[in-house]
This record gives sequence, structure tokens and C-alpha cells, in this order.
Amino acid sequence: MSNDAKKRRRFFGRGIPGVKLEELTGKLIVVEGGDGSGRSTQIARLVDWLETTGHATTQVGLKRSSLVSKELQQAQQGNILSRTTLSLFYATDFADQFGNVILPALKAGFIVLADRYIYTLMARDLVRGMNEDWLKNLYGMALEPDAVFYLSVEPQELVQRNLAKNASLDYWESGMDLGLSRDMFDSFLKYQTAMQSAFKKLQKTYGLQIVDANRPVGSITRELRKKIRALLAQPGQ
Repeated sequence: MSNDAKKRRRFFGRGIPGVKLEELTGKLIVVEGGDGSGRSTQIARLVDWLETTGHATTQVGLKRSSLVSKELQQAQQGNILSRTTLSLFYATDFADQFGNVILPALKAGFIVLADRYIYTLMARDLVRGMNEDWLKNLYGMALEPDAVFYLSVEPQELVQRNLAKNASLDYWESGMDLGLSRDMFDSFLKYQTAMQSAFKKLQKTYGLQIVDANRPVGSITRELRKKIRALLAQPGQ
């Protein structure tokens, strides 16, 4: 890693003691977006492309921690979690994957593809009225990604995609815990609109790259490949 690359590698806050940033020679690439935005499809395509071009990859995402993922899913089924409990559950899920999957993979030189990262967690909490400074402190342990792509899809399109795929809407992804509307369809639209606003705020602070995901899948894939190819071609990478 070049000196310039070393300077770019940093934590959002205090980070984790004992971690030597110069040893994290891999790449952390994040794909953000709401349910139905095409994140999983694009990540699967990126994995195939990267691995066929000789890059080792690993994947992480929300609720994949071996420590608390099952407990979090079970707790959400009851639809009774408070906003603070929900936030801390997800933070624990992230911290476990960060320490046990992301950092070791980066140290081994892998490309880590994250199906959502702390940005989704922060956006959800901001919409639920959590304190922004508290959130920044909570996720100060996290590493700044090498690239973050936010797949932007209009809420009206998201709701149609979710209904077409699942024939129903998710309680939490519809923001039903916020009391926005008694009608889940209407609540979904209002919640996803609020989430888009939260992401726009985060984009100004953290420099997320906005990708128009209302387009055909192939067009989005080509754009992501182009951007990642440029990232990997940078001197010292």
C-alpha cells in the first residue's frame, strides 16, 4: 500500500485499539439501498466478475452475525422492539462481523463486499429520532469504506418490486413502528421517502456515490464495474 493509500485508510472515530491500518491491504466496497433496490443482485454479479478476474472476495451484510443474527430475527418477529434496543441489536450484529470477518479479510488482501453497512443503520435510527452524535460515537469503531454505492430507487417503484417479489411488505421496512399510517402500503411509501432523505443527508457528510437504480440491471452492473475497475487501478492498489 502506498503512503497515499495509507492516509486514506482510517476509522470513522476512535476505531479499534491494536488494529494496524497499514496492514489492511484489501478493499471494502459497500452497496446500499432499500429492500428491492437490487443490492443482492448487483453484489452477486460483482462477486462473479471480481473472482473471474483473480480477486478473492468475501461478503457481509445485516443480520449475518453468528453471535446475534438469530436472536435479532426472533426479536423482530414480535414487532415490539424499542428504537434503542433495535439500534443496539444491529450495532452488535455489525460489530461482530466487523471484528471477525471484515478486518481479517482486509488484512488477507480480500475485497469485502458489504450488502449495506453502517449507513443503513444510521439512516434507520435518524428516521426514528435517534441522536446523530450518539450514532457517530456508536459507529466510531467502523472503518471508512473504499467506495460506497447507494442504489437509488423511487419509493413507488420499491413498493411495487417488494409486492411482486414477496406479495407482502415487511413491518420494519414499512416503518410501521413509527405510526406513520395504519395502512402498511402508505406507511411504506412515507418511511422509504424519509429514508431517502436521511441518505441524502449522509451523502453530504460521507460522500456516498448515488447510482440510479431505476434502470435495467445490466446498466447498473456496467456502471458499478467501471467505478470499481477505476478504484482498483489507482496507484498502490
